[in-house]
Amino acid sequence: MDGMAGSPSTPAHRVSEYADRVLAVAERIPPGRVMTYGDIAAGLGEGGPRQVGRVMAHYGGAVPWWRVVRADGRLLPGHEHRALPHYRAEGTPLRDAARPGDAPRVDLRLARWDGPFADGTP
Repeated sequence: MDGMAGSPSTPAHRVSEYADRVLAVAERIPPGRVMTYGDIAAGLGEGGPRQVGRVMAHYGGAVPWWRVVRADGRLLPGHEHRALPHYRAEGTPLRDAARPGDAPRVDLRLARWDGPFADGTP
């Protein structure tokens, strides 16, 4: 099967080293805690929030994607209904919605995790 279209060994299906590093960080975020897209990029010393977001959009389904959030704590637009049960089950600190009808936000002051970068490993 190697080399055939659609097999995991074809270059089109390989995940870049950068994507692997982003996903490895996302996997290590503890339940009830979050990191922002920018936190991950800064910790890796490469890319930026948009690059991390692109990785999460393409490959994040394999990791606890709800633990990677926007810098303002807003839930991923269009995925609020999928993320909220995870936050509630994990006890992630949330703030009330800014406007009636909006989803709550993650309370970054309480939920933000500094990440695995202190020991030098992503």
